[in-house]
Amino acid sequence: MNAPIKLAHSVRLADFGDPVIVERIEAFVAQQDGSVFHRPSWLRAVEAGTGHRATGFISEQLGTITGWLPLTEVRSLLFGNSLVSSGFGVGGGICAESNEASKALAVAVERHAVDIGFGEIELRGGPIPEGWECRSDKHSGFERPLAEDDEAELLAIPRKARAEVRKGLKNDLEIRTGRNARDLDRLYSVYSESVRNLGTPVFPKSLFRSMLEAFPESSDILTVLKRGEPIASVLSFYHNGAVMPFWGGGTFAARAERANERMYYELMLHARRKGMERFDFGRSKTGSGPYHFKKNWGFEPVPMTYGTWTAPGARTRDVDPTSEVYSRKIAVWKKLPLPVANIVGPWIARDLA
Repeated sequence: MNAPIKLAHSVRLADFGDPVIVERIEAFVAQQDGSVFHRPSWLRAVEAGTGHRATGFISEQLGTITGWLPLTEVRSLLFGNSLVSSGFGVGGGICAESNEASKALAVAVERHAVDIGFGEIELRGGPIPEGWECRSDKHSGFERPLAEDDEAELLAIPRKARAEVRKGLKNDLEIRTGRNARDLDRLYSVYSESVRNLGTPVFPKSLFRSMLEAFPESSDILTVLKRGEPIASVLSFYHNGAVMPFWGGGTFAARAERANERMYYELMLHARRKGMERFDFGRSKTGSGPYHFKKNWGFEPVPMTYGTWTAPGARTRDVDPTSEVYSRKIAVWKKLPLPVANIVGPWIARDLA
């Protein structure tokens, strides 16, 4: 009996100007249970909000997509050029039906990086190609099922954290959920102050606006207000049965009001009413304050695996804000007046994709 013939995977750059190709990729991502960061909609929103070009490779057999590698071309004078999968996301990487398709995509992207003069490729999840640097010790993800009703959701939070939520529930706070210009203004005012207090530059407001436009049915902003003033706010995405609070924070005033605790609890209730089944608390640096905050809420950390390919002679870029390299800069940034940080920050942060 003759052995079956193995067809090679043809690989090509995706044409984002072709709506048929984009629709086919979106369908493939859905079929493979890919993340929101695999979606062309995410890449195009990043491009619209920051200027970093959306691109990616598809592998095919007999005209059928067998694999997809979403990419953001991050061109930066400060940090160097890098192909990131996916830009401004915590996930991405190769999404493929087989090891053969995955290998074909890896070979193609390595050659492409050399051809366009990029020194690094970063995959945030998915299979890591042989020979690439692979790390699973820097970041952890947190996810758990949502409970069946409001009271069960409260009881699912461990005792100490639950006590903080109850304090927040007793305070005179207003909860607002929406996605209009006013909601975005409130989010950005809170978020920009929050990240300045942490010593990191704020992302451009245009990035958040473009995300809301790209995901009109699967994103919104939940804000906690005290006497009409926003003190905590978060922009969340809804994908594949899970809510993902992605960009959010609180002002100094939020601490005494337990507004952050109230915000996440209210988001859990809101997400369940929208039909979500899981709460994806996102990524945190292993051992950090946010890491322990999420553990205290009853979420078990799961190591996240990232892969990096570096061209011969090139240096791996360092955009980790917790790196010792940036410790002095962080200390200075915390002291900047907020208006100054909001002017300078987006020009730096747009390259921290």
